[in-house]
Amino acid sequence: MNDPTTGTTQGPRHRSLTRRRFWQFGTAAAVTVGAGTLLRGQFAGAADASTAQDYFDRAAERAGDNPVLTDLVAALGSGFSVPRPAAPEPLKIFDDVAVVSIGWVSATAILTSDGIVLIDALTSPTDAQQTLVPGLRTLGADPAAIKYVVVTHGHGDHFGGAQYLADTYGARVLMAPADWDALASTRPANAPTRDLDITDGQELTLGDTSITLHYTPGHTPGTISPIFPVHWHGTAHTAMLWGGTGMPTATADKQTYLASAQNFSSRMKRAGVDVELSNHAFCDHGLERLEELRGAPDRADNPFVVGASDTQLFMKVLKDMVNGRILQDQESADSAAAGSAATKAVAPATTTPRTGCGC
Repeated sequence: MNDPTTGTTQGPRHRSLTRRRFWQFGTAAAVTVGAGTLLRGQFAGAADASTAQDYFDRAAERAGDNPVLTDLVAALGSGFSVPRPAAPEPLKIFDDVAVVSIGWVSATAILTSDGIVLIDALTSPTDAQQTLVPGLRTLGADPAAIKYVVVTHGHGDHFGGAQYLADTYGARVLMAPADWDALASTRPANAPTRDLDITDGQELTLGDTSITLHYTPGHTPGTISPIFPVHWHGTAHTAMLWGGTGMPTATADKQTYLASAQNFSSRMKRAGVDVELSNHAFCDHGLERLEELRGAPDRADNPFVVGASDTQLFMKVLKDMVNGRILQDQESADSAAAGSAATKAVAPATTTPRTGCGC
C-alpha cells in the first residue's frame, strides 16, 4: 500500500554551492590504462567503443589514480570477489547523516527534525539489535525515532533488519513494488512484511527533510536510489546513494542497469548532487573516507563531498564498466556460436556469472 505522508510536493531544498575534486587519499592502487581506440557502440548515450576492453580501458583512464573510482572499476569487473572488511565504528559523516556498518554493507541514517529515515537495515534482526541500534545510540541518535526504513532493493543484506525495526519501534518499511513481489514469491529468511510501496520519483518527507526516491532497476527489478539534502558544518549539499552496485547476471538485466544509470545521472545533474555515497563502502573507497573523516571531524572539507562534476564522473565510469560487461557477454556469445558451428557442439550460456559487489 501507499502512505499519503510520503507523497508530498516538498522537494529537497539544498543544492550544491561549490565544485570540489575528489579527496586524495594516500597512494592509490595502480591502474593500467590500455590504449584502446574508441570506435563504434550503441549504448545509452555513452561515447562509442568497439570492444569490451575499449570500455574497460576508458573506465580506467577516467579513474586515473583516484581511489574512489578505481575501487568502482574493480568492483564492477568480472573477476571481482566481495570482501569482508572489518566493521568500522559508527560515525556521523554529515551533521545530519550517520553510517552504521558491519564492514561490507552499511545502513545510512538520515537525521531529520522529526525523526530518522533509515536507508537499508543490514543483514538480519541480530544485526539490527546488536549493531544498528547500539550504533545509533553511541552517536546520540534514538533508534525509537526511526520512522521509515527505505530498502534500496530486495536482497537480504539490505532488508534483513527491517522487520525487527518495524516490530520494535513501529517503523514503516518502504520498497519498490517489483521487489516486494519478488520477496513474496521467494519468501527469503528475514523478509519484512509488505508495507509501503515506493513510486518512481516519490518524495518522502519527514520533518525538515525531503528524500527523493528514484527507480534504478537492474541490480534487482525494484532497486531504488535516493537523492537527499545533507549538511557539513552547516553548509548545504545534496547527496546520492546508488542503490545496487553489483552487476546483474543476464545481459538484458545489464542493459536495464545501464539505462537506469543514464537516467539517474540526469536526475543527479538536475538536483545538483555533489555528494557520493554507497551502501557497500568497499565499492567506492567509502570505508577509507570514513576513517579519514573520523581522524579529523572538524575539517572544513568533507571527503564525501566530491563536487557535481565528479559525481557525474562516477556515473560515467560506472556506465563504461556496464557497457564493457554487455559487450563482454556479446563477445562470449559470438565466440561460443563460432565454436559451435565448427564443432557441432551446443553453445554455452550467453551470460556471464554474477560477480559484482553487493548481493
